[in-house]
Order: sequence, then C-alpha cells, then structure tokens
Amino acid sequence: MQQKVEKPKHLGRGLASLIGPITSEPKELIPIVAIESKSSIDKHLESSLQEIRMENIRPNPYQVRVVWDEQGLADLAASIKANGVIQPILVRKALDGYQLIAGERRYRAAKLALLETIPAIVRQANDSEMLELALVENIHRTDLNPIERARAYQNYITTFSLTQAEASERLGEDRSVVANYLRLLDLPDEIKQMLVNGQLAMGHARAILSLPTDELRRKLANRAMAGRLSVRDVERLVRRYLRGSDHSTAAAIVKPAHIVDLENKMSGYLGTRVNIDTRRSGQRGKITIEFYSLDEFDRIIERIGLTSIEEV
Repeated sequence: MQQKVEKPKHLGRGLASLIGPITSEPKELIPIVAIESKSSIDKHLESSLQEIRMENIRPNPYQVRVVWDEQGLADLAASIKANGVIQPILVRKALDGYQLIAGERRYRAAKLALLETIPAIVRQANDSEMLELALVENIHRTDLNPIERARAYQNYITTFSLTQAEASERLGEDRSVVANYLRLLDLPDEIKQMLVNGQLAMGHARAILSLPTDELRRKLANRAMAGRLSVRDVERLVRRYLRGSDHSTAAAIVKPAHIVDLENKMSGYLGTRVNIDTRRSGQRGKITIEFYSLDEFDRIIERIGLTSIEEV
C-alpha cells in the first residue's frame, strides 16, 4: 500500500500560514491566542511572544524593500504612540541579540515613536527561511514598486538556484507574473528609475519592452512620461511601430529626400510623428500629425500657434 504524499504548501499564503493566527484587543499588546490544536509547536509559539529592547534588534539582511514611504512611517509612528504596536514583529536569535525576520515597517515606525521595547515573536529560522519570509511579507504589498519586486524575485531565484517555474510554485505565484517582473530588469537604468519613482506603471514598461532597442525604449519612455500617456496609448504606439518597421526603410527610399528631411524637421519641432504623403505630381498631398492624448493634442496646438481648439 502506497503512502500518501502530502503536497508542499506554498509560501504565498503569507505569514499567517507560518506562525498561526494572531488576534488583538485595542490598545493592548497582543497575546498569541489558542490555536485549533494544542500541539507542542502551538505552545511554543504562544510562549515565544516577548518584549524586546529596540537596541537589541538588527535589520533583516534579506529585506527586499529599499524605498520607504516616510510619510507613511510617520503616520504609523503616530498611531503607535496612541495605540501601541498592534501586531508583533517576527525575529530570530542572533549572536548579538535578535535579527528581524518580518515587520520592518513596524520596527522603523516604533523607532520613530521612540519606543524602548517592541512585542516580538521569536522563532527559529535559517538564512533560507529568512529570505523566504521577507519575500512573503513584502512581495504582495501594493506599495512595493515594480523594480523592488523584480529584484526580489531575481534574488530568490539566484539564492536558491531555482527556475522561474520552481520559484512561482514555491511562492504561490503565476509563472507569467514572475516572468513579466523579471523582464523589467532588462530595461535601461533610466526607465527603471521611472518605475521606482512612479512616473511609469508596470503596463507602460511591459509595452516598452516590446521595442527592439534600448534607444527606442528610452525615447518612448520619456515621451510617455512627459506626455502623461496612458498604458493603452503606449501600447498603440508600440504596435504602430512594429507594424511599420518592416516597411519604414522602403518608404524612406521611395519618398524624395527633401520630403523625408521636412518630416524630420516637423517631427522635431512638434515633438511627435509627422507623415507627409504626396501625389505623383508632387502638387498635392496630406500632412498627418499624430497625437496620443488630449494633453499632447493641446501641446501641439499651442506649438502650432493656436490657443484653443476653436481656432483650428
């Protein structure tokens, strides 16, 4: 008779699946309440809640977050001053005190609030578990910027020598999600910084990645940022470029040199793509000036010398 093999649990469930549920009363330190079964592990967790001096706690070296919302920390510090720390942090013992596993935002806010001690759950964890727990805590936060998340995935894969499929399975993530974030690391540094600063969104970056060169990616990223283009606008631009790229060289050869030169001058002046089509006689044709948002339309109109759409 074959033994039943249990399917490994995903870390993507979050910290609750690792340390059990925690409840609290307003303005009081949190006890670990009785969990469903009173196993020795549960009892150990219940007894592991301690008040630890802030000066004895060291940061988690595997923390993936590098950008912190200072105003958010200040707001949390104010709440801690009024209500105390509602949820304990998670630490492990170290040679010189304790090392933070999870809860660094609470820890930083508690320092701002000038607390001398903080409630903490002490548990055993090796370096691998430290990194995994740091990822679990941070990777699903909405305020983690795309580059931080991408680097967290890359760090996880590199540290544990995993494939993308193995990493997504262990983290409970869809493989395509992991792959899309990792692709962001192929972007030029300038565009990565735009993502960190919130000037571009994940959708912008995914569309820009479809362009074949970094030069084109930079140009479109700068245009998207300056013109406040939506993700759909950028996707439309990329599709238009990819459709026309196979024929652009031939088109440039067919057009007279002075027409191509005039297109380039007008494009540079207006800051957008300008296309001039002439009839065979060269006496008639049309000029197409492209715009990709209402803001960009207004800018072009102003550049032409008109102050409002009624004057067009």
